[in-house]
Amino acid sequence: MLDIKDFSVFENQVSFDFKGFLIKIASYWKWFLISLIITFTIAYQVNIRKQKIYGMETMISIQEESNPLFTSNTSLTFNWGGVSDQVNTISTIFQSRSHNELVVDKLQFYVDYLIQGKYEFEDAYGIVPFYVAIDKTKGQIANTLISIKFISENEYEIRIPMTAPSVGMITYATNTYGSTAVVVGDFVQRYKVGALVSLPFLNWKLQIKDNPGFYKGNEYFVKFNDFDGSVSRYQGVNVSSNNKGTSILTLSMQGTNKARMVDYLNATVKMLISRQLEEKNKFATNTISFIDSTLVAMESQLKETGNELKSFRKNKNIYDIEAGGGKFSDKILDFDIEKDAIVRKVAYYNSLKAYLKKSVDYSKLPAPSVAGIDDPNIVANISKLIMLSTQRSELAYAVKSDKIFRDFDSQMEAVKNVLFENITTAKAALQFDLISIESKINQAENTIKALPDDEQELVKIKRKYDLSDNIYSTFLQKRSEADIVKAANLSDIHFIDPAKDIGGGLIGPKTSVNYVLALFLGFLIPLVFVFIIFFINDSIQNTEDITSRTKIPLIGVVGMNNELSQLAVYDRPKSALSESFRAIRSSLQFLYKQQKVDGAKTVMLTSSVSGEGKTFCSLNIATVFALSEKKTVIVGLDLRKPKIFSEFGLTNEVGVVNYLINQKGLSDIVNKTEIPYLDVILSGPIPPNPSELILSERMGDLMEELKKEYDYIILDTPPVGLVSDVLELSQYVDVTLYIVRQNFSKKEMITLLNNRINRKELTNVSIVFNGYENKAKYGNAYGYGYGYGYGAYSNGYHEEEKPKNIVQKLAAKWSQINKKQ
Repeated sequence: MLDIKDFSVFENQVSFDFKGFLIKIASYWKWFLISLIITFTIAYQVNIRKQKIYGMETMISIQEESNPLFTSNTSLTFNWGGVSDQVNTISTIFQSRSHNELVVDKLQFYVDYLIQGKYEFEDAYGIVPFYVAIDKTKGQIANTLISIKFISENEYEIRIPMTAPSVGMITYATNTYGSTAVVVGDFVQRYKVGALVSLPFLNWKLQIKDNPGFYKGNEYFVKFNDFDGSVSRYQGVNVSSNNKGTSILTLSMQGTNKARMVDYLNATVKMLISRQLEEKNKFATNTISFIDSTLVAMESQLKETGNELKSFRKNKNIYDIEAGGGKFSDKILDFDIEKDAIVRKVAYYNSLKAYLKKSVDYSKLPAPSVAGIDDPNIVANISKLIMLSTQRSELAYAVKSDKIFRDFDSQMEAVKNVLFENITTAKAALQFDLISIESKINQAENTIKALPDDEQELVKIKRKYDLSDNIYSTFLQKRSEADIVKAANLSDIHFIDPAKDIGGGLIGPKTSVNYVLALFLGFLIPLVFVFIIFFINDSIQNTEDITSRTKIPLIGVVGMNNELSQLAVYDRPKSALSESFRAIRSSLQFLYKQQKVDGAKTVMLTSSVSGEGKTFCSLNIATVFALSEKKTVIVGLDLRKPKIFSEFGLTNEVGVVNYLINQKGLSDIVNKTEIPYLDVILSGPIPPNPSELILSERMGDLMEELKKEYDYIILDTPPVGLVSDVLELSQYVDVTLYIVRQNFSKKEMITLLNNRINRKELTNVSIVFNGYENKAKYGNAYGYGYGYGYGAYSNGYHEEEKPKNIVQKLAAKWSQINKKQ
């Protein structure tokens, strides 16, 4: 049945020992120092290996520029739709794939020019004295460093490492990939500067730049990169608007090569200016194209009517004929011109309506003014339709949102519906005008029929000629107007500050950030380890771990034995370690006096588990009693794992076991030692039934005989946490010393000891804290015992203990062995 006392494990629960944690942190200062050295070394190496990062930027303004020659009759300009819309559109275009493809292709920024730096290859664009003019229609070896070493000013050597039997190639004209077979090894070949290099995997001409400087003997590297990958790198150009005005945009880039960034930023703006002007001139371009095709047909028709007129005039008195029909010819020409204008407008409307129904690309619409249409609603809606169509095509390469495209489609559909209504209304009005003018033409023709046949024929021929000539002249005029408008158009994008390398611009690497991070990690990493050790390690660390868990008195703290010999008190009687055992002797004598023990005095040493220092403490406590000239005997009662014999150079053939089985008497098992007044009784041969022997009556007889012969009897027993022998021996002893070893004994063992005390299994128990190291690692205590230390005040009272190296320890051991022999 469980005793209520068994639940004392829940007593004396200890809260987080913050002070102990801080002390433990301080004890690992070497860890922190090593960690800081490592992290700062890594930070330093990273900083010196990182290439410098620069930032370049260009500033542009966007403002709607009106054509200085714009009139209602020259409505041939394409409007992008207001400054706000333009800013958003242009910002998107700068980051679109299609736009950056044009810029990368123009600058050939898929070609890297490199030099070997101290730690890695560095971008040498703008620094190398040459450039390569590649044949885009032929394959180039991809993603492979091509070494170029100048043998002289006019000759260079190509070296390409071929690590596989085939190499990948890229053809930039079609952006396609392939491969070709090669010979494994280094390909080496010399060429003249400017000579054509035509290989299965390389096709270029290397040209020297103007003012190349000295380059003979230098080595450079060229690499052909993936086109799409190169475009993706430049799509990351940052576009931001100025807070002072939404029409101001700043384009910025970061990289290791300032010259490359300057060229790209300026080229991307110039490319957009060119494209924007091209889009802005769409009306004019489409109109010119339409007029050119019309003029070709009109020129043929004009030539034909001219020849017909020339043939009619031949062999006729043309002046008399013209005099009769001239007054009718001019009048009917005016009517014909007016009718042609109406017919052309109707034809434009019909063509426009059919185009809107069948096509989805509205960028090729000619301007309404080419047909003489100046209706502001028609002109504005066609302009808006082209704008929306152009924006949609641009966004197709920049965004992936279907909702945005649906919005554009909805807007264009709405504009188309409005245009259909405008066309219907305009055509109805034109039909009325056409009926009216045809009526007038019919009246004029009836009048002409009264003229002689020759005059009628001349009027007919001249009527056709004059109409063709008038239309031809009109189209020539409109083409001239379109050319003027196109030439006079201005881009809405303007440079404020083109990108330029004026020095500076360094933004990285952030060396200070790396050092701060190194400082942080240098502290954090060992701190985490200490934290883990602190919470995982459940062993006794300091005296507070003992006193906070039990009311059993702590009568001594024994320091770490740095000697190979276990007889520390005998070998170094003036050491601080010896003083700690003398302090324990004094405490024991006080305990004996309290218990009023007369005659022989007994003390039993035990612990929770093996390895906590019972034998070491037994030997040295016995030694301090013997050195005070008290007859002392150590009895080895750890019958399972005997150890004492080795320290005295004895063999474990005869001991307590022989006495307990009636083989030997007391005098037969007692061994004299080199220490005066100290005898030792070994455990003897390991028996099959040690517990039964301890329980026998002979054990009581042994203790009675020992008390008659000795002043102090020291029992070295097995661990009480592993076997029950100690519980049977407790009846023979006056004091039980429970050995706890620093950083070895578990904290829960103190709780188990409390339970044994509460159940009266052990009595008169005191604790000795063994193996203590006063290095701040385990908290503050009493030094190496009550008489051990006292800091600087102990100087001169104890022999100074200096750590020994391995050679000194081996020499001491050898000396000890010789002494025993």
